[in-house]
This record gives sequence, structure tokens and C-alpha cells, in this order.
Amino acid sequence: MKKKWLAASVLLLAVSGGAASAAGISGTTADKVNYSNNGKTVTPAQPAVNIGGSLYLPIRAFGEASGKYVDWDEFRGNVALTDKPALTGKYKLNAPDLAEGIKMGIGSSLTHVPGDPDNVFYSTADRGPNGDIEVNGVSGKSFPLPGYTPTIYKIELNGGEIKILDKFPLKVNGTDPASGTSLITGLPNIKGRDEVPYDTTGANVLAYDPYGADIEGLAYNQADDTFWISDEYGPSILHAKRDGTIIERIVPQGWAAQVETPLVPAREALPAVYDKLRQNRGAEAVGITPDGKYMFMAMQSPLRNPDKSTDNARQLRIIKIDLAALKPVAEFAYVAEDAAQFKGLKQGDIVISDLVAVNENTLLIDERDKNAGDKAQLKRIYAIDLSDATNILGKYDDAKAAGKTLEQMGVADLKANGILPPSKRTVLDAVAFGFPYEKIEGITLVGGNQLFFVNDNDFGIGSTSPENGTELWAFELPYEIK
Repeated sequence: MKKKWLAASVLLLAVSGGAASAAGISGTTADKVNYSNNGKTVTPAQPAVNIGGSLYLPIRAFGEASGKYVDWDEFRGNVALTDKPALTGKYKLNAPDLAEGIKMGIGSSLTHVPGDPDNVFYSTADRGPNGDIEVNGVSGKSFPLPGYTPTIYKIELNGGEIKILDKFPLKVNGTDPASGTSLITGLPNIKGRDEVPYDTTGANVLAYDPYGADIEGLAYNQADDTFWISDEYGPSILHAKRDGTIIERIVPQGWAAQVETPLVPAREALPAVYDKLRQNRGAEAVGITPDGKYMFMAMQSPLRNPDKSTDNARQLRIIKIDLAALKPVAEFAYVAEDAAQFKGLKQGDIVISDLVAVNENTLLIDERDKNAGDKAQLKRIYAIDLSDATNILGKYDDAKAAGKTLEQMGVADLKANGILPPSKRTVLDAVAFGFPYEKIEGITLVGGNQLFFVNDNDFGIGSTSPENGTELWAFELPYEIK
């Protein structure tokens, strides 16, 4: 009995962060002990406890003192210790401004194409420069460059700089009615559902673009040499050739009836519940397994299911799609970090911003808060394991099965209904490395142990900095993820 009680107590300290002299521990605090890791003196966050002549150090304190990340899985009762990576390079984008006060933008995504050099990647910017605007009490978006074309960029890291090697503007095989050319715009698709697009004065409503896209995630399928791009508007996933020509678009059921897109087939493969997205919080991340068999897409924020009362839910949806059939085969309830453990954050401030499909059961997930610089508290890349996670596809889109939708549930509800989220462990904590920007939105993995991330600078809107504000950082993991 004593051994069982002791293990539980040490684990409780590691999770709660309580002091080693907390009530319930019998023994004296061993505060005279000195510690070192690899020859360097370290000070644990909590001291050890002397029990029966043996020292017991809380798991979290041990992990931090030995240079490891510590993650607790309350659903499985597991503790994961992971070695920290080493920062190996920083690269800045130096590129001409798009217009006065508007910076050049990339960084909404990042992917590496097999066969390319390890310092060559592809990235995207989103829908283009935009800002919040209120007209007659109604909020909308202003677009200072309404003709901006969402684009795939080929980039190279060299001499501390991000260099743009090539670009592939997205286009249709015909004429886009909003642009009058084959090039698409970043304007919204559907009047009455999407944000209202205005010019910078707010006096004129711009044309909606049925082919417009707010592109975020980018994935490459080497099986057919094409890209898949997640789009926040739909939410949807665009399928494009290497030259940027859009082949098709995966959308939620019922989407095609709202707008005509004769030049781009709309495949209603996503469940209808995905149409209940929060505006500007749609399909943020996409990844394809190396064998080209499966595609994963993650939503940035909880669905408004049944309404906006779920904006602060912790459950974010990740869907798995069979690429050959263009059919969903699984869906998982990813549980974001609890905002209550951070200062001044609402749960809705925590989002998914990108993913990498390492294989069918392992994903890297980019989870972050809304803050930058010294105010940032959560900028982490997690490795998640889907192998024993519950497939919830079609089960909790309404309240019939559990009395609540997935988004209305709390952790206790998930446990009561036997819903096991993916397990997660920290691979990289960018806050600890001092990354200065808010939106880490692109991550990729090369060779199993080279990890890269880049931020979206939002085209520098509202920035007074003379610099572009886009940085790509490179890290080496002391192990491989395959």
C-alpha cells in the first residue's frame, strides 16, 4: 500500500505543480541537495522529498531539471518525457513591400517536397492584406488590394535569409468573375455567410468570388505531384496542380447549393456540421501521409455547434480522408490546452495553426495562443498519437448520442462517453526559445529530425516596424519521428 500511495503522490505533484512539502506527504524537504545535469548546476522547480531515507523528486521537476519536456495525459494516466531540440538557424524574409504600408507575406504554411534540398520549401500567404471594419454597426473586412492572388511560393534558406525562388498564383481553367482573368482572388465566396468584403473606405462592397480562397495549410502529394491547400472560408480543401491550377475543391455537404463554381468541381466530402464554422476560424491545417493514402485536416477553432456558445470549447476537430475515394474515414477530438492554466487567456484564444502527417497514426500539431513576444505563453508543437484515439466520425455532430454535441462537452463528458482524444507530447516549446511573433502558422519535418517553423506576418498591417516581420527558425531533434 505504501508503494502505491507514494507513486500516486509524486505523480500528483508533477501534474498539479504543488510544493514537495504539500499536505499528505510524510517526510522532510531535502532542500540541501545540489543538482547538476550534464555537468551544469540546475535548480529543480520543486525540491526533493526524503522518505524512508530515499529522495523522491516530482516528475515535472525532474524533467525540467534534466532538460526534458513533461506531458501528462489525464485520459490514459500516462507521463511522457521528451528531450528538447536544439535551435540551429534563424532566417528572415527581406522582400519588397506589396504597396505602401503593406509588407510582402508568406508563412501561412510550410512544407518540404521529397527530393528537394533540405533548405528548399513551399509556403503560402493567406487571402491577402485585410483589416477589420465596421459599417453601420455591422463588422466586415476591408481589402486594400482586392486583386491580390493567393499564391504558392517556393523558398530557399540561405545566408540567414528566406529567398523566394518561384511563385505559383492560384488560378482556374477559365475566367474568374471577380478578377476577370484566370487568377482567383482572396475575396469571400458566399454572400450572407462569409464576412462582407469592403474597400478601404467602407463605402463600397466588393464582389464576392466563388473561387476565392483564404489559404492556410499546404500539403504535397508525391503520388500525383499535386498540392492540397486548406481554406478557411469553406471550410474547404483545394486540390491544385504544381502550376497553381485548381483541379477540385472538397467542401461540406450542402456547400455546393450556395454558390456556383462550374470551373472547379465542388466535392461534398466533408460532413455538413463543418459548415457551422466560426468566421475566419475554418480549415487551418492540412497534411498528407508520405504514401499519399490519407489526408488530415484540422479546424483552427471549435465549430459553432450548435451556436457561438461553444466558441470556448477545448475540442478541435481533426478529420482523416481517404484520398483515393475522397471520403472521410475517421475524425478525432483533439483537446487543446486548458486556458485556465495561463494568465489572461480565454479558451477561444488557443488554436491549431498547422499540422504534419508523419504517418497514418502520428501527426505534428502546431498549437498556439494569440499573443506575441513577452506576452506569449503557448507556442508549442506536439506529436500526437491517433492509434488508440476514438473515431467519432458522425457520432456527436448533434446531441442525440450523448445529450450534447462534441463542442458542448467538457473533459468529464468525454470520459463519460468513452471518447479518447489523441495523446500528445511536446516536441518544441517556441516560447522558451523566445520566438517574438504571434502567428507560427507553418511547420514541417525533414529527415525525421529537422523541424522548421515560420510565422505569418499578416502583411505587416498596422505594423510600424521597418522590417518585414517574417522569420523561419530551424531546429534539430535529438531523436527521429517516423
